[in-house]
Amino acid sequence: MKALLVIDIQNDFCEGGSLAVKGADENYIKQVNQCLEKYDFIVATQDSHPENHSSFKVNNPDEGIWAIHCVKNTQGWQFHPLLNTQKFKRIFTKGENPKIDSYSGFLDNDHVSSTGLYEYLQENGVTSVDIIGLALDFCVKFTALDAKQQYQYETTVLTQYSLPVYPQQKDKILEELTLTGINIS
Repeated sequence: MKALLVIDIQNDFCEGGSLAVKGADENYIKQVNQCLEKYDFIVATQDSHPENHSSFKVNNPDEGIWAIHCVKNTQGWQFHPLLNTQKFKRIFTKGENPKIDSYSGFLDNDHVSSTGLYEYLQENGVTSVDIIGLALDFCVKFTALDAKQQYQYETTVLTQYSLPVYPQQKDKILEELTLTGINIS
């Protein structure tokens, strides 16, 4: 069975958010909702940080690289209000450990702590995944790499529905994914 993984389409990553990805506007959300209609089994991830997360510059000036974003139970943490979340079978949170970031929907960046996504997909007989969301060069990329390399899923990144933080890096990211056996569509 094939699953669609919807990665972090949250207010802080959309237009007006603290880490807005260029192009993540209402038109993008409408396109994503059209994509959702093509799938029966959809799972989402949600960046879910505590206020004291070490990836935030304000908390960790030497190593933190991000503005405060997706703090659990805030407006920025919520999914975009136009996103059809009723199609989601389940939502997996990531980035909850204040000391470890989590780009992948499967594992924290320590590659030890699991979100439970893999186990859930296994329980439901999933053998391949299509991946969309925000942002292509971080959370979509690392979710795809784990899906393919850690768990051997047939993996496809749908670029029409996956926007990068750094558009100038898009071709490099897609080449990296292709070299690892990930399909690009």
